[in-house]
Amino acid sequence: MTGRVEAHPFRAELGATLRIAGPLALANLLQMAVFATDVMFVARLGQEALAASSLAVAIVALLLMGLNGVTGAVAPLIAAEIGRRGNSVREVRRSARMALWLAVLLGAAAIGVCLMGERLMLATGQDPVVSARAGGFIAVLSFSLVPMAVANVLRTFVSALGRPIFATLITALAIVVNGLGNYTFVFGHFGAPRLELNGSAISSIITACATVIAYALAIRADRKLRRYHVFGRWWRPEGQRLRQLLMLGLPISATLVAEGGLFSGAAFLMGRVGEAQLAAHTVALQIAAFAFQVPFGIGQAATIRVGYHYGAGNRAGIGRAGWAAIAVGLGFMCTSALAMLLMPRLILSAYVDVSAPANAVLVDYALSYLFVAAIFQLTDGLQAVAAGVLRGIQDTRVPMMIAVFGYWLAGFATSVVLGLFTPLGGVGVWIGLAVGLTVAAALLVARWHWRDRISLVPGMARA
Repeated sequence: MTGRVEAHPFRAELGATLRIAGPLALANLLQMAVFATDVMFVARLGQEALAASSLAVAIVALLLMGLNGVTGAVAPLIAAEIGRRGNSVREVRRSARMALWLAVLLGAAAIGVCLMGERLMLATGQDPVVSARAGGFIAVLSFSLVPMAVANVLRTFVSALGRPIFATLITALAIVVNGLGNYTFVFGHFGAPRLELNGSAISSIITACATVIAYALAIRADRKLRRYHVFGRWWRPEGQRLRQLLMLGLPISATLVAEGGLFSGAAFLMGRVGEAQLAAHTVALQIAAFAFQVPFGIGQAATIRVGYHYGAGNRAGIGRAGWAAIAVGLGFMCTSALAMLLMPRLILSAYVDVSAPANAVLVDYALSYLFVAAIFQLTDGLQAVAAGVLRGIQDTRVPMMIAVFGYWLAGFATSVVLGLFTPLGGVGVWIGLAVGLTVAAALLVARWHWRDRISLVPGMARA
């Protein structure tokens, strides 16, 4: 008689992590394709337009990271509730509802910041002509922030409840919508006016709204998700849950803003180094950010998996989930690092014509930046996953301080010194990025490793 062979606990955890991480990582990659679509269309408007969009997107991306950090705290809360008590409809609904509130309220505040975009750019010493174009672009683009923040909450909700495939499918739809929008409004097709940069911003607004509608329809159509009535009584406040979200989410937001600010700050440093360097930085950063989306998705999955075990009070499960996610993240980043080292021109050709004489200077700069990016791939992925596993045990305050120290005191300071005060220029800026990511990764992994000794998961069963 043959019996059923039980999978090794760590192998089983690897499988569970991959089942969530795979669709989320693919959704993240597709989201980058949405953003890349904007870059590809804007790049055809010229180097000045690309530089202007880079500055504007740097601000918008930073604000969106902050919004997603606060509202993203709904992931560990939902996961812990499900781990603690599988049938916790009311608690999950309350968490999602308050996260939606925060998405709308904080998103509206972020729009106000964007309306001061041109003044912010001029204050950092950017070219006045580029700043003027960027200011008009960001004023329109800012109205995509609220629907994008709402979509992030709904994506987290469906993923934590075992439907991450919806995130993949809906993001794939967003690529199509954004591509059509850019084609229509940037160059003026199908009878629409030629709006150039502002046309790309309008396309982003349409895409964000379509994404929210798609999530709402998916939740309505799925039997498991529908039973949570996530949009029911949306006007009803839940003060205690709102405070929980803010207590967990504000440090997460600060962490993401610290990391995003490092890269956005690098864009502003590049603007001071030179226009060609800024354009090359924009393209190279798109490639590095594209690769980063996989470990970022693994980190999101780790928050959910670790959160399940945290809610259930299973110390051993927490450890397995965290180390499984770290192993998967490192494995992928080794692959992406090799790709950047072995075929950088091929990768770069997806964004610009590497053989065109007019792009020769841009390509040379971008290739040198990609070499540095290949070197820091491992630590970039490691810090993303380590932050995710710590969020799963609702540890966000100290990781926030680690992020500020690593990204800014170590990373950005190095970028400023090497980029502006040495002959390294743009390469020096990218070396600073590598330093910041490496310091943050080392400290976050150390904190995860010593989690028991510093009582991050007290009073839990060992098995």
